[in-house]
Amino acid sequence: MSDASAMRLIEERDGAVLILTIDQPARRNALAMPIRTAMVSALERAQSDRTIRSVVVTGSGGHFCSGGDISGMDVETALAGRERMRLSHQLIRLMVLGSLPVVAAVEGFCVGAGLSLACASDTVIAAEDARFAAGFGKIGLMADLGLPHTLPLRVGQGRARQILFYHGQMSAPEAERIGIVDAVVPKGHALATALEKAKFLAEQAPAPMALTKQMLGEGLDRALEQERHFQSTLFLTEDFREGRAAFLGKRTPTFKGT
Repeated sequence: MSDASAMRLIEERDGAVLILTIDQPARRNALAMPIRTAMVSALERAQSDRTIRSVVVTGSGGHFCSGGDISGMDVETALAGRERMRLSHQLIRLMVLGSLPVVAAVEGFCVGAGLSLACASDTVIAAEDARFAAGFGKIGLMADLGLPHTLPLRVGQGRARQILFYHGQMSAPEAERIGIVDAVVPKGHALATALEKAKFLAEQAPAPMALTKQMLGEGLDRALEQERHFQSTLFLTEDFREGRAAFLGKRTPTFKGT
């Protein structure tokens, strides 16, 4: 199990911009459930605070997010899996369909659930050394946190299939070329550039921004409901148990289709 005392979400303000920093550097900011819950709470408060007009999401220690916290994926029942997905989907709905524009500031690894967070953002700023990958299949799971919906919207169906099926790692320039990243900046400058973008968005009329996000997010709810059913089923498969054990044991998994 994960040590909740070693992980936190840092909330800071820069004028009308709320900065949310995932802080679990020992695990390259793995997106553990306590951090997901903290992000939901922070975004819900932000939406009811008229002094907050935009959000930046980033990570500490030179990385954005290395994916889900696999050590904490001890799902034993279908109901537990569905509840885990319900809580996670609250975060994605707030990012994609919420009233506040979200800018991701990516340094280092942006993998798995980290890629999901990036693709749920309105703008993605990446440092030149950033690395992007999906990788869910390596542990016997499908992509989640809305990625099967948001990734094709950025890169198209064909490229999305290659990213989700082959687990290849992409550089920031390649991610920009295919549409995952909106701008590449020098190492160490992702947050500063993201703040510039967020401050610009904070100065715009908020209602058109919110309604535009609603329109562009059309279809997300249906996709998340499918994902909730599918992923909660996969949590109970032997292939997931094997994939999780192999990851934690630092070996190659042997999948049997069970």
